[in-house]
Amino acid sequence: MPAARLLRPDRQFKPVIRSTLLSLVLIGVVCPFALAVVPVQLDSVAVRAYDIPSGPLGATLSSVAVEAGIALSFEPSLTEGLTSPALIGHFTAQDAVTRLLDGSGLDMVLHSDGSYTLVQRRVTLDETAVIGTDQRADALPQVYVGGQVASGSRLGILGNTDVMDAPFSVSTYTSALIKDQQAVTVGDVLERDSSVRSTGQTGGIVDSFFIRGFPVGEGNLGELAFDGVYGVAPNYRVFTEYAERIELVKGPGALLYGMSPNSAVGGVINVVPKRSLDEDLTRFTASYAMDSQLGGHLDVSRRFGEERRFGLRLNGSTQLGNTAIDDQSRHVDIGALSLDYQGERLRTSFDWLNQEERFDAASRPFLIASGVDIPSAANGRINVSQAWGWSRTRDKSALLSGEYDVSDALTVFAHAGGGQSDVARMSDQTPNLINAAGDTSSIPGYYKFEVERYTLDAGARLRFDTGPVSHRTALQVSRYRDVLSRGIISGAPILSNIYHPVDRPKPYIPKPDTPKVSESELTGVALVDTLSVLDDRVQLTVGVRRQNIKSDNYNATGMVTTSYDDGRTTPLYGVVIKPWDHVSFYYNYIEGLSKGDIAPSTASNAGEIFAPYVSRQHELGVKADYGNFTSTLSLFQITKPSGELASGVFAVQGEQRNRGLELNVFGEVAPGTRLLGGVTLLDAQLSKTSVAGNRGNKPVGVPQVQANLWAERDTSWLEGLTLTAGAIHTGSQYVNQANTQKLDDWTRFDVGARYTTLIDERPTTFRATVQNVFDQAYWSGVASYGAFSQGSPRTLLLSATVDF
Repeated sequence: MPAARLLRPDRQFKPVIRSTLLSLVLIGVVCPFALAVVPVQLDSVAVRAYDIPSGPLGATLSSVAVEAGIALSFEPSLTEGLTSPALIGHFTAQDAVTRLLDGSGLDMVLHSDGSYTLVQRRVTLDETAVIGTDQRADALPQVYVGGQVASGSRLGILGNTDVMDAPFSVSTYTSALIKDQQAVTVGDVLERDSSVRSTGQTGGIVDSFFIRGFPVGEGNLGELAFDGVYGVAPNYRVFTEYAERIELVKGPGALLYGMSPNSAVGGVINVVPKRSLDEDLTRFTASYAMDSQLGGHLDVSRRFGEERRFGLRLNGSTQLGNTAIDDQSRHVDIGALSLDYQGERLRTSFDWLNQEERFDAASRPFLIASGVDIPSAANGRINVSQAWGWSRTRDKSALLSGEYDVSDALTVFAHAGGGQSDVARMSDQTPNLINAAGDTSSIPGYYKFEVERYTLDAGARLRFDTGPVSHRTALQVSRYRDVLSRGIISGAPILSNIYHPVDRPKPYIPKPDTPKVSESELTGVALVDTLSVLDDRVQLTVGVRRQNIKSDNYNATGMVTTSYDDGRTTPLYGVVIKPWDHVSFYYNYIEGLSKGDIAPSTASNAGEIFAPYVSRQHELGVKADYGNFTSTLSLFQITKPSGELASGVFAVQGEQRNRGLELNVFGEVAPGTRLLGGVTLLDAQLSKTSVAGNRGNKPVGVPQVQANLWAERDTSWLEGLTLTAGAIHTGSQYVNQANTQKLDDWTRFDVGARYTTLIDERPTTFRATVQNVFDQAYWSGVASYGAFSQGSPRTLLLSATVDF
């Protein structure tokens, strides 16, 4: 079948796609003309007299710009705590701005539409330094205009890559967005992305996601990457206190990051840890969330020693109190320490984190009996979990990283680390809806889960030229290992109702033992090269990773029941063509890798081990960067095979095929107005299945439409005040493969505001957000195994941040 046909959306999407394409045209064509009235330029303003005393930099710059008729906008957080020098005398506008910005670390940048904005000052290194470091360990891609996203992202073995040079669709959310959103977990941050939907429940103990219609994190085992490697991120939930950025690479990433521990193929989520800053920082944030969740977070950064080569970043926080959900309380303690050394050739870092989360009456997802109509969702405050239920999750992780410049062209690197998770829970397990009236049946149990993870990798990056062709080559060898222990003891079923929960007496269930259940080891070697010509206007990336999967499963006596040892080679082909400075076309073919199944005991071929499953993605897209905002349009197709039991035989007979169109926009669309959002249209189907009646049906949990839009506006009538609003829309989703049970579509609206000022000469920011303003009751999403969750109730979030 021709490639063009493979990527053609279903006919039923034509009207929607036509509207989406029209929107892109309006963004790409109409907006530039709408802004074509060029404002006053700095160098065109004549000399004038100034008599301005020293004061807050943001307010002073705004005043100078307004009087000169210059269109200036900037993120208020950039000027937090900065004071301008006194400006007395006769100056041109250019000289006045230069004097005001002297020593601030900021530059005023001119956009193509004639407006200006403030950005962090770029540090220009000589050519030898750039070649030698190939991105310093602490040199993150620059923050994009608006401050909410970054201009680049780490692409695993490829390292930090500019958005316009990446042959993938990527998103990188910054610490400024994390703070302003008042995001507590990575799941909160990824609400901003239309390609992602959370399948974890509000008030639950697990964060899990669908990316491009495929599950990520449902089996946990450290499914998120931490500083580019698996095996370090906490098992069930990653908090934002220790995250500098959250990076999302959409699509399979077997070559970029290696196979994920739990076989995810929809995308890779990477947590960029906080590291010490160039300037000392002491910041405290106090927070409140309904019903009475109180929190405090201390963030300290220092550099010291000769030439300030040694760095320290310490983050500690606690949150405790009742949540917005009935009978539920939550207590979280987090400690994270980062140490680093930045030498001329050697750069090292050490990250350590320890977190504990405790719940009373943690929320649970719901299953539903076959043939039962799905009842309307109850309000998100109503809690079916028994008040006597509790859970405790403890995570400890450490990562040692280093890189060394052997020469101007060659850098070697290595990582070594791991994590340990300990989960204990006494609660009623996933409730089963038994009728349309909302009655539930659940089995209480005492559950324990322990996992140990280890990771090690080493490699080299080399830059060289062959005639007119520049090469960026990387080689990496890696090893990941995990050991899983688990135990559960169950009690008698208990009945309740989603609208009118029934309190049941606490049963006596003894603490279970935790025998070893499985042991897995992933080893691999990867080689990749990016070839560039015509000043990087044409780039070709080719690579291959050979990965081996070794796994042993154990019975209760500790004997090996099944053993698995197999591998696969996965390639990458990526092309980037930039015919103009602000436009980039890209294509990629990349594969994902999943562990092969073992035929269950009910099959006639019980115990048979299947080869690893290979998922395949084709993606074609275009990116346009207009200087202050960027839009990305992409078409993709991902196919993922699976095993099924049919006529008593287990075999690889299933396949899910997701085709999609994504439109994403971020940046500043007008001075003081920032947009972040997009729309994802999914044409997903069960392209192969042993059940003839299900062939062509929609996969579980995959909607046809996902849309997000978040906006911020800096007010002109009060310096430092920003108003925010956003909406999330998710189309209807099926709960079963037969497509006989379906959740309704839903839309959630949030509003908020923040105010930045100086109090006793200390930069201070106040934030307020109301989630689900209209308190809509809805089923928020479906996991791949058919469990679905209640949506968030209306919740007020407040916080105040002070820099000392």
